Amino acid sequence: MPLTKTEKADIAAKHARSTGDTGSADVQIAILTASINQLTDHLRTHPKDNHSRRGLLLQVGRRRRLLGYLQKKDLERYRKLISELGLRR
Repeated sequence: MPLTKTEKADIAAKHARSTGDTGSADVQIAILTASINQLTDHLRTHPKDNHSRRGLLLQVGRRRRLLGYLQKKDLERYRKLISELGLRR
């Protein structure tokens, strides 16, 4: 089940750099992380759902590219975001 509008808005409000910020790398990474966590739980109960697995892999790749961009642009924001989201990168 995809993230609802209210869940996305809550995540965006928490990680936004300014009011109304929905497109910064921080917000995009946080939303992708929430979606990845949901898909991971779904795949634990439905291990043969290969279509969802492909979607999960695409999202993981997009998050990885965004994290690489953020690491190059602003290392402090990158470290802060990783610690908030609990990523192991």
